[in-house]
Amino acid sequence: MADPVRPEITVQEHLEAVGVSRRSFLRLCSVLIATAPAGMALTKAGSVAEVAAKIGKARRPSVIWLHFQDCTGCTETLLRTSAPDAASLILDIISLDYHETLMAASGTQAEAALQQAMTDNAGKYVLVVEGSIPTRDDGVYMQLGGRPAVQVVKDAAAKAAAVIAIGSCASWGGVGSADPNPTGAVGVDTVISGKPIVNLPGCPPNPYTLLAVVLEYVTMNRLPELDELRRPIFAYERVIHENCPRRAHFDAGRFANAFGDEGHRQGWCLYKLGCKGPVTHASCSTRHFNEIPGVWPIGIGAPCLGCTEKNVVWRIPTVETVPIHLATPPDTYPPIYSGAGKFQTGAALLVGAIAGAVGSASWVVSQRFHSSEEAGVERIAADRALADKEAAAARAKKEG
Repeated sequence: MADPVRPEITVQEHLEAVGVSRRSFLRLCSVLIATAPAGMALTKAGSVAEVAAKIGKARRPSVIWLHFQDCTGCTETLLRTSAPDAASLILDIISLDYHETLMAASGTQAEAALQQAMTDNAGKYVLVVEGSIPTRDDGVYMQLGGRPAVQVVKDAAAKAAAVIAIGSCASWGGVGSADPNPTGAVGVDTVISGKPIVNLPGCPPNPYTLLAVVLEYVTMNRLPELDELRRPIFAYERVIHENCPRRAHFDAGRFANAFGDEGHRQGWCLYKLGCKGPVTHASCSTRHFNEIPGVWPIGIGAPCLGCTEKNVVWRIPTVETVPIHLATPPDTYPPIYSGAGKFQTGAALLVGAIAGAVGSASWVVSQRFHSSEEAGVERIAADRALADKEAAAARAKKEG
């Protein structure tokens, strides 16, 4: 709960009061800068120490967190950060004044705590919503304290400074909204209007994205720049395909054709297995969960499901491929080697010309991907094989 004696306590004052070291605080600030290198006013210009100073001077933000139709996975991702003391540090920076999963109170006491938090921080708190909101049949499919969930979220949003929909369920309706959507599950922005709303889709989203948005709002008095789906651009600007660690295999035409086959064991591209990375805007490939490289679906050999996209996850079958957009050839190509493994001096003269020819062929093939799926994958592999054959013939002619 917020400090009853000093409601305007700053982040720095609270951290000093609870004994959080400056080193731990600076470590967290460095993670925020790495998470949003160019998309936030808070981190755009300034060193780690300068960012820490800005955050430290800010009033400790009051956060009210509501649960609706959810699996609590978004809360779990907040608590399962593996950097030393990251979870407790996050909870020290924000003032989590109401959270049904984490609070000790229940029943009447919990309802009283919610009303008190809303009254004490009216117009100042950030409302975080987890889970979809059932609207069919006047919201009868979910009630909290005897009231429909849709009414609870409207009342809480009315006094909030800003609303953050965390997770795909709160952003679009999530798995609960999949056909036939029996409860009429919808996202926050369907039932709330007239308030700043930020969508943080993901199943679950990265916890540092949430913290970055909250701190941007309380320190800079503004929300980060959003895209047309209300997602912060700093975390959702690029598609996973652009920075995927398997992208080199895609460019080379190497694809896993079935789970457990040789290509899958070798870590080849998962596009043929239904990977939605080419159309999924998220930072999973650059900001891994639990701060451990490889801890995300593609990292463990599972295709991306497109959980951050409203019209992809739970709407396009898991094994169905998606159109390829912005498929561009790589900037450089590996050197050409002889059968004995030694670089051929004569062939070196042809590398530039061959790379240009192969690059042009790759660009043409990439355009075909825009309107094709399985056939497009086969064509790019065939075209690359043809380009390799022509390059080998050119080398043989030069050496002969």
